Amino acid sequence: MTDTSKTTESRRTALIVGASRTLGLGIAAEYLRRGWEVIGTVRGTHRTGLHDLAEEAGGRLTVESLEMTDPAQLTALRDRLAGRTLDLLFVNAAVTRGDLPIGEVPTEVFTEVMVTNALSPMRVVDVLGPLVPPTGTIGVMSSDQGSVSLNTEGGQDLYRASKSALNQLMRCHAARTTGDPRTLLLMDPGWVRTELGGPDAELSVEESVPGVVETIERHHGTSGLHFLDHRGEVVPW
Repeated sequence: MTDTSKTTESRRTALIVGASRTLGLGIAAEYLRRGWEVIGTVRGTHRTGLHDLAEEAGGRLTVESLEMTDPAQLTALRDRLAGRTLDLLFVNAAVTRGDLPIGEVPTEVFTEVMVTNALSPMRVVDVLGPLVPPTGTIGVMSSDQGSVSLNTEGGQDLYRASKSALNQLMRCHAARTTGDPRTLLLMDPGWVRTELGGPDAELSVEESVPGVVETIERHHGTSGLHFLDHRGEVVPW
């Protein structure tokens, strides 16, 4: 996987938060394939697929430990990355905790999913965003399940609500930072066969990831907030 077409100085750098497996791991691998330097985060210190990928990456992949729901760990990561420039900051991490009607969801589960899927990604954007230059991109993995107008079938109440909250919070961020030339993206990877998507999903990780990365790249330099899917199509709010 070693890339010799670009010098270290000319390579762009991506930080992928939540890159230990499935979509996050696939996105890290795709950026390596495209010649980028990649920093990927994992929870805890156990070995993951990202560590295996790092061994093949010729020094272009750095693995960092981060529990993004812990503000102290987030601050520590920012301090470790001080002086680095991130051409892309992408937050992939999320959880789901079953498909219950919202009235049956225990309060602690509601809190966990909302903190992980909505609050924590925005903390990442706030804390690590200053490392992204005016020409850079800040992206967060969302879902078409976060679309209010597309919800005609119901189900997955809590997960849907957490992604809708994430979308709204990104719009708040964009409104608060009007005039910021950086690209802001909410990405829908499609229905993918992951722990979140389930075994019956229509896309494999290998089918989704190239489209996600190509969409991110195609919108490089396009300021403002965009909600897009892996085919580059606009997802309705």
